[in-house]
Amino acid sequence: MIYNNIPELFIDICSKYSNSHTAFTYRSNGEYIRISHRQLQDKVECLAISLLELGLQKNDRIGIVAENSLNWILACFAINMIGAIDVPLFPILTAFQEWEIFNDCQAKAVFVSNKYQLNKIDAIKDTLPNLKHIICFSGNINTESTYLYNINHLIEQTKNSIPKKQQTQILDKIISNILPDDLLTIIYTSGTTGIPKGVMLTHNNLIANMMSSINSLGDFSKESSLMFLPLCHAYERTTGFYTLFYSGALINIADSIDTMSAQLLEVNPTIITAVPKLLETIKKKIFINISKESILKRLIFGWAIRIGNVKALKIQNSQNSLLNDILYKIANKLVFAKIRMKLGGKLTKVISGGAPLSPKVEMFYRAVGLEVAQGYGLTEASPVVTANRFDDFEYGTIGKPLVNVEVRLADDGEILVKGPNVMKGYWNNIKATNEALDQNGWLHTGDIAIITEKGNYKITDRKKNIFVSSGGKNIAPQPIENSITLCKYIDHCFLIGDNREYVTALIVPNFELLNTLANNLQIKNGSTDELVNNAKIISFFKNEIEFYQTNLSKFEKIRKFKILAKPFTTDTGELTPKMSYRRDFIEDKYNDLIESMYK
Repeated sequence: MIYNNIPELFIDICSKYSNSHTAFTYRSNGEYIRISHRQLQDKVECLAISLLELGLQKNDRIGIVAENSLNWILACFAINMIGAIDVPLFPILTAFQEWEIFNDCQAKAVFVSNKYQLNKIDAIKDTLPNLKHIICFSGNINTESTYLYNINHLIEQTKNSIPKKQQTQILDKIISNILPDDLLTIIYTSGTTGIPKGVMLTHNNLIANMMSSINSLGDFSKESSLMFLPLCHAYERTTGFYTLFYSGALINIADSIDTMSAQLLEVNPTIITAVPKLLETIKKKIFINISKESILKRLIFGWAIRIGNVKALKIQNSQNSLLNDILYKIANKLVFAKIRMKLGGKLTKVISGGAPLSPKVEMFYRAVGLEVAQGYGLTEASPVVTANRFDDFEYGTIGKPLVNVEVRLADDGEILVKGPNVMKGYWNNIKATNEALDQNGWLHTGDIAIITEKGNYKITDRKKNIFVSSGGKNIAPQPIENSITLCKYIDHCFLIGDNREYVTALIVPNFELLNTLANNLQIKNGSTDELVNNAKIISFFKNEIEFYQTNLSKFEKIRKFKILAKPFTTDTGELTPKMSYRRDFIEDKYNDLIESMYK
């Protein structure tokens, strides 16, 4: 079926599955609550009518500042059902950052999750002349205010006052006037540098990208997922939300990314969407746990990984080996089945996006028996551009373009994209729009790539991130950083080298292993500050870095480094919500430390 807009799709899917399927599950007071498609539709339509009664209408911008929850989904669908435009924000943003965005888009209403988020909006409300309403998910608020409402109260109020038939008539008329090219959402880029830009995505942008993702990756109707990545990000919204919802998959909403590991064991999903950093962390924890086992178990694990890697390579090359198949069955029973049990027991598929996935990490998951599809995209493309298929892939690549997406490489290797998934432009920013979209409609991604012999695209780095040393050498930091963080003792490696004589790095250690390492090196227990400055620790890390940069050119190698005593986090500002480095921020924050390596 061809849909003109997201509300049409939503109503059709709810009608198709009605009470026969569970659309979502979520945890409340320790228990999982199931909601059918029919119940979901009733709540969304009641909330949509309530928004109309508040005076909100087509093309109004309505913010969502909240963690993942069923209410986030209700708010999103309801906003779009009245033809309004949702503006989802990461809940970790400061009040000032929220003010910048809501002032820019002239938001008329904002949904917030709790008292903490409400306080931030309250602090800036008087400086946002267009903001008229705040709707809170939490019940523990004072709703006597003329501008403050509770989402459940609004839903119940409409349910009890306006007959279902009348609701349907009102909404059907509005939905019939929502055009494919009307704005669905404005997603402000998380911004590794500078002020975020509002990416304008239409109903057709998201629908086209969703349909082509399904066409490329296959049928998800029998899948059960665990949703833990932020819904305010285009990656999770298209792949982990819209695509799976349209397919009829069961979506289990995690409490947070911190509870993901425990909830994997509780809901037993068959598929997850993840970012590379998370997959790397899980792999490292598995290896750390194995290192604490007996010698015999470590030997068996090492043997199984070697057998699994051979199997993974043969799958990539469409080869078979009877001997390896027999050995793999033994390795699976002894090792891999137990690893998969720790991931819920039923997990078979992993979709990775948001950043490049290390070939070694991807091979590990394939080795233990999971299918991995690494994709590539950006918010401006709704977001998926290319993807490895579950059964057609090449390690270290981002696969081939989706069926309705055109991709070509510019003379300098930059990926250019054209298709129905490409944004309208940046909200209220003609200059940035003209820089991103050329006269022929090609989106300039800023990512540099090559095409392999098998026809797959392979990212080499960000165009803006490529360093030019003072000697004139081009250095791509991301592959080097990814290589160094393969070391289990290193969580983050941040390279410096642009317009510098040589490359240096800030190293964030794995703090869980730091004390263990100190004991192994016979260092008396000390504070974290003392350990990262200990000569034995520094010498150990130097040897590790040398090992992992063996294959680099001389001008690419890290010559000096500093070990940091504090982690990189989103809360402290070093990482964007999708775990990318905020390079300008880090270089400014650690300027003195960086400069000391060049004295």
